[in-house]
Formats: sequence, C-alpha cells, structure tokens
Amino acid sequence: MGDVTGYLAPEGFLAELQHELRDAILETHGRLVLASGPPRAAVWVANLWYAPVKLAIASIGDGAKQLRSIQRNWALYSSAHHRRAALIAEQLPKVAAKPLRFGDPAPVAPLGSWTLIDPDTIVAAPRCSSPFPHGEARFLEDKTAPPSRAYLKLWEAFTLLGARPQPGELCLDLGASPGGWSWVLQGLGARVIAVDKAPLDPRIASLPGITQQLQSAFALDPRAIGPVDWLVSDIVCYPKRLLALVEKFLAAGTVRNFLCTIKFQGPTDFATQARFAAIPGSRLMHLHANKHELSWVKIGA
Repeated sequence: MGDVTGYLAPEGFLAELQHELRDAILETHGRLVLASGPPRAAVWVANLWYAPVKLAIASIGDGAKQLRSIQRNWALYSSAHHRRAALIAEQLPKVAAKPLRFGDPAPVAPLGSWTLIDPDTIVAAPRCSSPFPHGEARFLEDKTAPPSRAYLKLWEAFTLLGARPQPGELCLDLGASPGGWSWVLQGLGARVIAVDKAPLDPRIASLPGITQQLQSAFALDPRAIGPVDWLVSDIVCYPKRLLALVEKFLAAGTVRNFLCTIKFQGPTDFATQARFAAIPGSRLMHLHANKHELSWVKIGA
C-alpha cells in the first residue's frame, strides 16, 4: 500500500478524525481511515495501524493462513462482510482480552489489527499503537466504592502513561465532586486537596488524606496552594476556560504533573484543542473512557 497509516476513530468521533486528517485521507472503512504518509499527530484516534497492507485472499481459509503467516495475535475490526470476517477470525488463534486489574501493566504481546474491506481483500497491520484490541482499555470495575464511573479515566491514563502519583505525593483535584478521582488518588497513597463548590460524597470525604475546599477551582491562587505533585481536573467547563486555568498554574510553576479532561460543550473546539497541543512537553489523547472530550497530559513539568 506504500506509505500509508491506518487511523481507527473512537466510536462516534469519525468526523473529528476526518477533520484532522483532511486531504491525506485515501479510504474510509467504517471507523478505519487510511491516510497517506507516516503517522501524524491525530488526537481523535483510538488505535494507529502502522504500515497496513492489503491481502488478496482466495477463500476464508486462505485469509486465515495469510494472517497466521505474518504473526500470531490479531484483533478483528469488523467494518463490513461481518459473517465472512468472523469465519476467518475463527481460524486464527484466540486473543485473550480480559479486563485489566488496575495496577497491572498493559499487555506487551504484539497485537495486529485487520478488517475485511470486500469479500476478497483484507487490510492488515501487524503493528498498532495500542496494546488493547481497537485501543479499548477495559478494567475490572469497582462498582461499590467510587461514587461515579469517572474514575476509569484515571485508571486508563495512569496505565497508558506508566506514571501515577506515589505515596505521600500531593494531588490537587479540581472539580472533584462527587469524588471518583479523589478516591483513585487516595487509594494510591497520595494526599489530596479536593476542590469543588459541591461537596464530596461523604464516603469519599471521610477517607484519610483527603481535604475538601468548598470553592470554585477558578478562584484558586496557585501561590496560596503551593507546590503540587499532580494537578488533575475533570471539571465540566468550556475548553477555553480550562485552558486559562491551566495557563495560570503553568505560569506559577508550582505543578510537576498535569492530567486534565477537556470537555467539549457542543461542537468540537479545534482551535482550543490546538492551543492545548502546542503547550511544550504535553500531549493530547482520547481515552476509551472519554466521551466527547480529550485528556491533556503534561508529565514532569
């Protein structure tokens, strides 16, 4: 296929990915976009397919044979011809995709991706950016302790980054209520300042090491807070307002690590997305646990 990269869009965000890739797009198959050139800094992508190839197949058995000849582990992204694709997949080794227990490392075994674009043609990439099938990091959930499912964003981000707060470190949790993120941070042994005009869930507020500040995060003075190991934010606000808050803390130089959710209210604000992406030493990513939002990360600030 030449110099081509595959981009698998997160469910529901194909339009955002196509906006990022624009004139480079060659073909689209379901959520899979094939674009010319080496991998580019697209954000609305669940999984990159590196150097995909097209395989002409003579039969179901031949398709499975060709994939097995390349490598062992494959994840099927079924975009069309679903029954025929499933029959090919049945002849491939099974790939265990059990939910991960938080704290365990991400899988390291090579995992390729493939799809059937017509009855006689497979598009396959032996190497992908995500160790999880289709970039979908799934965890064994705790359905009793946390007050909401927002904690899964932190679990996923810390797992993918290979970095997380350490025992005794100080975390500033902005927009903390009802307390899912504070629950994760406290469980890691960190000290937490939870800031929100709304109170935490009483079960979270009573945990040792968590201090509540019932006020707006936007009214905080970074100098009054002092040095912080991690600033995390899952605040519901317009991206421009979050950017101004982040820039205030960056200017103060009091935070080592940032992890913030950029939540889009209505249409995707690509201009503010670009401003976040331009912050030196940072990165944007769309987590499987994200909805119409992105995660902005700056480690070792």
